[in-house]
Amino acid sequence: MLVIVVENAPPRLRGRLAVWLLEVRAGVYVGNYGRRTREMIWGQVCAYIEDGNAVIAWAAPNDAGFEFDTCGRNRRVPVDFDGFRLVSFGPEAALPAQPGPAAATPPRRRGRG
Repeated sequence: MLVIVVENAPPRLRGRLAVWLLEVRAGVYVGNYGRRTREMIWGQVCAYIEDGNAVIAWAAPNDAGFEFDTCGRNRRVPVDFDGFRLVSFGPEAALPAQPGPAAATPPRRRGRG
């Protein structure tokens, strides 16, 4: 079993994934391929992801029963912890504050005295 999840992926990449895998939800692709085909598909994902991010998970004969990898701009990074792969969270990206509807203060109502 092979699962690829993409966020903010360009339409070109989504179409390319739809050729090989079944899109069961928006951005979630599943299939059943061997190592060589999986690596070819993942290479294309990493090459065409642009500003998005992706994660791949596949069945593997280890204690967890699966392996995974990530690419693109993402806070979650796989790390090896004593032979077991876990997910480490990196620092949040410093985003500039943008005024929006929640940031605006509502006008004050004047009551009758």
